[in-house]
Amino acid sequence: MRARGVVDRHAAALTRLDGVLGDGDHGDNLAIGFRAVEELLAELPPDTRPGELLRAVGYRLVATVGGASGPLFGTAFIEAGFRAGDADELDPAMVGEMLTAAAAGLARRGRCAVGDKTILDTLEPAAAALTEAVASGASAAHTQWAALAAARAGMRSTRPLVARRGLALRLGARSAGHLDPGAVSCLLLLLALAERRSTR
Repeated sequence: MRARGVVDRHAAALTRLDGVLGDGDHGDNLAIGFRAVEELLAELPPDTRPGELLRAVGYRLVATVGGASGPLFGTAFIEAGFRAGDADELDPAMVGEMLTAAAAGLARRGRCAVGDKTILDTLEPAAAALTEAVASGASAAHTQWAALAAARAGMRSTRPLVARRGLALRLGARSAGHLDPGAVSCLLLLLALAERRSTR
């Protein structure tokens, strides 16, 4: 599973980032969670529909990832899965709607907005850019590129921000100058999922 692979490769770096702003376990927690997800995927029938699969992944992340990232990432996957419904195939328009639902669910669960220095700073711009690209009639490849470019820019935007949510809030102005670990891991997961779609 590409998501587990990318988390494992970057777990140490994510944990170092979290050591500055949080409690220093973000990468380790995600690695545990996505190992549990990989076990889950091995148990699901091959014909499991995307929406059902995403909801199952979300619930597993909520149950296995410690800290705030489990409920936040879990909620994002669950909401995306609900939006996918019973669809057998996910076209770019549907993916845009799923990302939008994921971002909205994460914002509600985390009580956060873009600019608060959270996962949402990566996810919401990706959803908006993909939806805009689809509406413009862009090709599937371009919509994916637009979403990932916006996600990367959103992740980078967290460096100068002062945290307004999570453990980093206690640092005040000292939280500025560091990338948010959740925003970084969100970009890594989007890259992994995009790679999977592009090879189907």
